[in-house]
Amino acid sequence: MVSPWRSWADRLTLLRAVLGAPVLLALAAEQFSTAWILLLLGALSDWADGWMARKADGGSSWGARLDPLADKLLISAPLIWLAAEQVLPLWSVWLLMARELLISGWRSASQSGAPASWLGKTKTTLQFLSLFLLIWPPTWGVDSVVAGLHQLGWSLYWPALGLALWSGLAYINPGKTGPRRR
Repeated sequence: MVSPWRSWADRLTLLRAVLGAPVLLALAAEQFSTAWILLLLGALSDWADGWMARKADGGSSWGARLDPLADKLLISAPLIWLAAEQVLPLWSVWLLMARELLISGWRSASQSGAPASWLGKTKTTLQFLSLFLLIWPPTWGVDSVVAGLHQLGWSLYWPALGLALWSGLAYINPGKTGPRRR
């Protein structure tokens, strides 16, 4: 019998996979509050599905494979919009997305789904934080405070990109580029 925790973890992962499109549409329509809340729900679902999978003594192999893809779909939506709005340089977004495609391909060939390393988890957390700040709704504060939050998000984007590249190398060549996966 399949644990209800595992079933709910898979459902949350699937929900996160489809949230990217509404986030992108909300940003394009300048519905920044809606986009921010949807991104927050996606980030929370990432934490919750992991917690539920651990509660079920492990998630499904399907969920393990879909989880990193769902993260990538959700995170790519605001990145694409930020590049289109010239908030982030297009080359950096392409570099990050190329890394994500490379690691997704590598993971799909792995028998275990290649669980996330602590570098990968840190990268994802930093990316979410950066994106929350970069798309902070202008109506949620005084102009100077909002501008400061956007600047902080821009500043956090670069270490997130660095971690993405470092963790990508660590996935492909564990032990040679940094700490091993835990």
